[in-house]
Amino acid sequence: MLSVVIPIYNEKNNIIELVKRIERNLNDVEYEIIFVDDSIDETTNIILELANKDRRVKLKHRENKRGLSSAVIDGFYIASGDIIAVMDGDLQHPPEILKQMLEEIYRGADIVIPSRFVNGGSDGGLNLFRKFVSASARYMGKILFKKLRRVSDPTSGIFMIKKSILSGAKLKPIGWKILMEILVLCNYNKLIEVPYTFDTRNSGKSKMSATVQIQYIGQLMSLFVRSKIKA
Repeated sequence: MLSVVIPIYNEKNNIIELVKRIERNLNDVEYEIIFVDDSIDETTNIILELANKDRRVKLKHRENKRGLSSAVIDGFYIASGDIIAVMDGDLQHPPEILKQMLEEIYRGADIVIPSRFVNGGSDGGLNLFRKFVSASARYMGKILFKKLRRVSDPTSGIFMIKKSILSGAKLKPIGWKILMEILVLCNYNKLIEVPYTFDTRNSGKSKMSATVQIQYIGQLMSLFVRSKIKA
């Protein structure tokens, strides 16, 4: 079974389309969608309405709590599937790639990462400032962690894993790049990257802020210390 974990904050205009596109893409797959929702707008009610109509849609609403990484980890605890996908809820991660990712897992991959930077991929959905921030985050991580250097897009927000690789990993829910923690701290053998296009946001607001960037620096430092302890 596939569990699709979606951390979400104030994406009321994207939820229905997102669920419909996942359903079309995974029409012959056993799956569940887990929304870990920190919203303070109508997003929560929209998800509840969908969950009442479709048992595959599940909601964990968190009061007075925010943070992408912690939301994803909460989703890991809820997930019933032995395969877990993580993606954003703003439609910049195309749900249509989920099937291809799942096929790579079936072929033996432990981690599948859609990448903007392999042949056929594109980060065209980012403006120049966001591209600069994203590139800085990637290269800072690669400088600090050898395991990230062979991955073209180690800060991707969309990925799929076998749930078993999380066993024993002490993931710490700070910052916004949970994939980086998984790549550094989890035990896995086969990692596959597949190309995808990061789409332009059509509705809602980006969650990027100075606070998020500061959290990322803190996450890097914390992860560096924990990786040395693990080693």
